[in-house]
Amino acid sequence: MTYFDNIPTINYEGATSSNPYAFKFYNPEEKIGGKTMEDYLRFGVAYWHTFTEDLSDPFGVGTAVRNWDHLDGMDLAKARVEAAFEFFEKLGVPYFCFHDVDIAPEGETLAETNKNLDTIVSMIKDYMKDSKTKLLWNTANNFTHPRFIHGAASSNNADVFAYAAAKVKKQLEIGKELGGENFVFWGGREGYETLLNTDMGIELDNLGRFFHMAVDYAKEIGFDAQFLIEPKPKEPTSHQYDFDVASGYAFLQKYDLTDHFKFNIEANHATLAGHTFEHELHYARVNGLLGSVDANQGHPLLGWDTDEFPTDLYATTLAMYEIVKNGGLGSGGLNFDAKVRRGSFEQEDLVHAHVAGMDSFAVGLKVAHQMYEDGVLEDIINDRYSSYESGIGKDIVDGKTDFKALEEHALGLKDIQHKSGRLELIKATMNQYLLRAYAGE
Repeated sequence: MTYFDNIPTINYEGATSSNPYAFKFYNPEEKIGGKTMEDYLRFGVAYWHTFTEDLSDPFGVGTAVRNWDHLDGMDLAKARVEAAFEFFEKLGVPYFCFHDVDIAPEGETLAETNKNLDTIVSMIKDYMKDSKTKLLWNTANNFTHPRFIHGAASSNNADVFAYAAAKVKKQLEIGKELGGENFVFWGGREGYETLLNTDMGIELDNLGRFFHMAVDYAKEIGFDAQFLIEPKPKEPTSHQYDFDVASGYAFLQKYDLTDHFKFNIEANHATLAGHTFEHELHYARVNGLLGSVDANQGHPLLGWDTDEFPTDLYATTLAMYEIVKNGGLGSGGLNFDAKVRRGSFEQEDLVHAHVAGMDSFAVGLKVAHQMYEDGVLEDIINDRYSSYESGIGKDIVDGKTDFKALEEHALGLKDIQHKSGRLELIKATMNQYLLRAYAGE
């Protein structure tokens, strides 16, 4: 059975095209800085938002109309695999991502759940033989089921810790079997509601122990994927331990895990933490920890994780600037952890949303790379910090001075001369580069 037979294969037609089923800016074969767009952007489809999301919210039932949802159980799981690979082919995406419960239903027991997973993984593996789409990353959902009410690896219940470990063990095995290039840990319930009944010390220590066990088992089975932590400050807990990249980095340092983990950074999680998307990318990059990206955006007027498809060209440009400076994402990619709006309930909306997101990041890549090549920001930044290239500034950087020498220098100052930050000029220049991209220059 086909599920998207009314949708044509999506091809690049250029900025002047009015075809809703065509890319306007994403040309997978176009080379940017020696790499094709496809290789640079490494787009991925999120299985959960695309094939299992029903578009329900806290105030209403699901509205999504999908031509596979008349099925249930394993029949539904198998139909979703068929639909997924048809979708991947029509969109031309190189990667996909999933949680364990996205692809197969949980059984009454862990053994039954694993049996269901084995059946679907075998089916996915067969489809992958004839598909160019590969597994960017997989992960274990250790947050939805009521057993994880008090957390997973940070749970106060040792039985839950063991159950979470068993689920991750299975997903590591599946990741190896399907050739996954990364493995993600998102601690959906690794946090607390209140400190009044929480032993933060043992919870964090156990989380560190859990990650070391995962590293050890991956080595044991020969699974060499990049491990990624996905930060999020809150929701569903009031405080999550992987709050942002900075707190996550401190955690990795404390528990001696920096050699094994990088970060999977989501735009909407960054804004929930009170940061910009580019802040989180930048912090990870300058510390050598930028691994992969969940590409989405939040609504500026709402304070929760809305997971909208990314269409803000300023945001995609600034994000791609960090990725360009990083030399790309290595084994990571841009996974669309995004869902169509509740009112966009028709199946074809899934295609329109991904086309919009892919075009938006293609524009971001072209603009960011050209700005980087032209030294637009670098020249301004280098000039702004030029006081550290000679004199007392160079002594500070080289570690050749101390407080006494600095005091002597300060006492001799008659006036301190500042340079303008040129922020308005920078924004105007970005506008100019974006408009050139629209014009195809």
